[in-house]
Amino acid sequence: MFTNTAFGLILVYTYRALWDEKPHLGGYDQAQMLTYVWLGQALLSTLAIGGGGVEDELMERIRTGDVAIDLYRPADLQLWWLAADLGRAFFQLLGRGVIPFAFGALCFPVYLPRDAGTWAAFFIAVLLAMVVGFGIRFLVVLSTFWLLDGTGVSQMVWLLGFFCSGMLLPLNVFPGALGEIVRVLPWSSLLQAPADILLGHADPLGTYLFQAAWAAALLGVGRLVQSAATRRVVVQGG
Repeated sequence: MFTNTAFGLILVYTYRALWDEKPHLGGYDQAQMLTYVWLGQALLSTLAIGGGGVEDELMERIRTGDVAIDLYRPADLQLWWLAADLGRAFFQLLGRGVIPFAFGALCFPVYLPRDAGTWAAFFIAVLLAMVVGFGIRFLVVLSTFWLLDGTGVSQMVWLLGFFCSGMLLPLNVFPGALGEIVRVLPWSSLLQAPADILLGHADPLGTYLFQAAWAAALLGVGRLVQSAATRRVVVQGG
């Protein structure tokens, strides 16, 4: 919580300098920009944008061959780890998300919707973002079946996720074709999509369809890759 709050303060004053030079950058005013910063800090660990999800444990089980035990259990491997990751995400939202966001709301003139409907729509978008985030990271994990160590792939995807999710800057700020490309990638479902709903910059239904489409596509591809990967399970040393 302390780290997220400290980085939130750094970003607030960095963004303030940028917005002072270019007011309403990306369609956000100063208050909306401040909300975006603290929302990013609240969702960073929740959505495991920079790592910290269940992927580390699952990659280790694949590396050691312990995943063979998981495959014998009367539970689907993908759904088992999706449930575990959702539990982790909700815990992080409450444990590391609420306090930094509340600090930002109390100490800075942020924009907060007053109607419950907007907050409800926002939380639905966050739930869909959790599923999309798991779908991306599950595909990264499955690379371990071939590479035996998915650390390098994970780090590359984390860097890409920071850039394409809006953690560094809102995707609305990205110019021209670059902005159009990053907004159709799955990472835009993580931070940018819920933020736009909370800030009144997006239609909830259209956002849900976009997120749900990516969730279904990622989970579907993950299912196919899992099916191929589990045919080559190797227990190290035996």
